[in-house]
Amino acid sequence: MDFSFNDEQRLFRDTLRDFVDKEIIPVARDWEQSGRYPTEIVATMRQLGLFGLAVPQSYGGLGADTVSFVLTFEELSRGWMGIAGILGSHSVSCFMIARHGTEEQKARYLPRLATGELRTGIALTEPGAGTDLQGIRTTARLDGDHYVVNGSKMWITNARHANPLPVLVKTDPTASPAHRGMSVLLVDTTSEGFTVEKDIPKLGYKGTESCELRLDNVRVPRSALLGGVEGTGLRQALSSLETGRVNIAARSVGIAQRAYEEALRYAREREAFGRAIGDFQAVQLKLAEIAIQLQAARLMTYWAASQMDAGVRMDAESGMAKVFSSETALQCALDAMRIHGGYGYSAEFEVERLYRDAPLMAIGEGTNDVLRTVIAKALLGGKAHVG
Repeated sequence: MDFSFNDEQRLFRDTLRDFVDKEIIPVARDWEQSGRYPTEIVATMRQLGLFGLAVPQSYGGLGADTVSFVLTFEELSRGWMGIAGILGSHSVSCFMIARHGTEEQKARYLPRLATGELRTGIALTEPGAGTDLQGIRTTARLDGDHYVVNGSKMWITNARHANPLPVLVKTDPTASPAHRGMSVLLVDTTSEGFTVEKDIPKLGYKGTESCELRLDNVRVPRSALLGGVEGTGLRQALSSLETGRVNIAARSVGIAQRAYEEALRYAREREAFGRAIGDFQAVQLKLAEIAIQLQAARLMTYWAASQMDAGVRMDAESGMAKVFSSETALQCALDAMRIHGGYGYSAEFEVERLYRDAPLMAIGEGTNDVLRTVIAKALLGGKAHVG
């Protein structure tokens, strides 16, 4: 059992850490508060090749192992979780195209997605369908060589920058069970009838947009059907969400790590009653608990990533890592705020942003309660084992 990084992973992490420390942390609070889009940070991520994380080397990407994938989102989220969101949705989409696309689709899109020349996201959820994806209402009716798409999508990251955008639709609304009539279309977002309706105001997760979309008689060529076969869309989407859950677990670790760093620094510097507050046992207990939970979450996330690299089916493993790490991020952010006292409630300190960013981790890529049922079913069905 080896919990150490290889030389390539260590160098990759150090490069990312240097980028985050120099280019993200110094501007994150001001840019987040002003609503400024992080154009310059995105440009550097392109230079570093990060948009090609999930693109195979044969198509010009990094073809990164899952542990390196996890390290990327941990480090970015330590700096600013919204930046991780820009890259996260792009990477999940690239993973889906690389795994399920036709050879023509992969050759057309993946090389330019790898460089960041093209960017993408993934449009699954709707105003009336989040956890229950089989309840989506967006339809795609075949008309000659084109599908005519009608419907709306909600909470779509990168919506203003994605092209193509994989969109989950019902190509056969009458199918039973519903998933047999669901497909993914690679939609050209410059098409007539494709509209970004609005940016959704959010508590946290700023820096990247989350949008509501409308598709009104959008014509999509039949060649844009992901994989070329109807009725496989939900399976394609769910397989990509395994990567997405490890992504969220890593982001959670990054938030918790930054909460730990800020709490530790403040406990050393802040004085009360003539002593550093870190000398008081109540603060020491909170610091110790943050560190314990953070390290446990990190190891569980790396374990899930290594299992994915080993080719193990990841329903339970990715779910476990996501649930535990996201709950850890929530608690660590709250404890760090408590250590800061009144200053923790001030937007002039980093922990205020961490406290707002952390709750999304318990919701995104499947709510924690739903994932607990997924884990339980895998255990009961003998598809996952503990011990």
